[in-house]
Amino acid sequence: MKLSVIFTTYNSPVWLEKVLWGFAEQEYTNFEIVIADDGSTDDTRKLIADSAESLGLDIQHVWQQDQGFRKCRALNKAILQANNDYIVFTDGDCIPRSDFLKVHAGRAEKGYYLSGSYYKLPMHTSQLISRDDVKSGRCFEYSWLRKNGLPKKAKRLKIDASIGQARWLNRLTPTACNFKGSNASAWRDDLIAIGGFDERMQWGGLDREIGVRLQNYGIKPRHVRYDAICVHLDHKRGYASAENVKANLELRKDVARKKLTFTEHGLSSLQTSSPDNN
Repeated sequence: MKLSVIFTTYNSPVWLEKVLWGFAEQEYTNFEIVIADDGSTDDTRKLIADSAESLGLDIQHVWQQDQGFRKCRALNKAILQANNDYIVFTDGDCIPRSDFLKVHAGRAEKGYYLSGSYYKLPMHTSQLISRDDVKSGRCFEYSWLRKNGLPKKAKRLKIDASIGQARWLNRLTPTACNFKGSNASAWRDDLIAIGGFDERMQWGGLDREIGVRLQNYGIKPRHVRYDAICVHLDHKRGYASAENVKANLELRKDVARKKLTFTEHGLSSLQTSSPDNN
């Protein structure tokens, strides 16, 4: 099974390069990458072209004009451009461990979506990670992270669980199995059937809402929280807005209450319009 890996980026070529290093080391190699670019400058375009060549990655660069935070629209464009039946979502600031795609591919099953998590790193640790740290796998080891700035209070099981431990932790965790855009996967047909991401939503919970519609549509959630591992690189969030979070929460509650499965504010608007970079 060939996968399509989708993630967004916006003017963060240094972090994006580290993420692409991670995908160059995947044990599961049958995949394409579709980068949903929310209006980055030519620095990002050049980085993607250079990385595709130097790392031997199959990358589609789906760019749209910078008209503010339009992550959902960028993701919907990427879904339509994806060539494969199964889609893995992550973020342009999350470096995947070498078995990341192997876990998603191995656990994929009709009637389910998968939901994982990320291991959050402080800025100092994020900046230190080199190509060799990713290639060797050191940056996914708790001991290395602790020596390089990870706080003592950081939990280790989310990155350090064995295969056997991960299996049980995924079953026993009390954490809700919400759809997390940084680490999730679903069948492309299911995503299209529910209309993709709702483009009314700005930053804050937009990924959880699509998970609600998937469940309303009959798709069950399944955890890969402790075995599909990626580390999250620190960054500023100038786009964060309490007002947007509140509006998104109300929309998601409405979707849950009414058991809605489809949004008219998603893929359908793209499917009926002529292709462009808007």
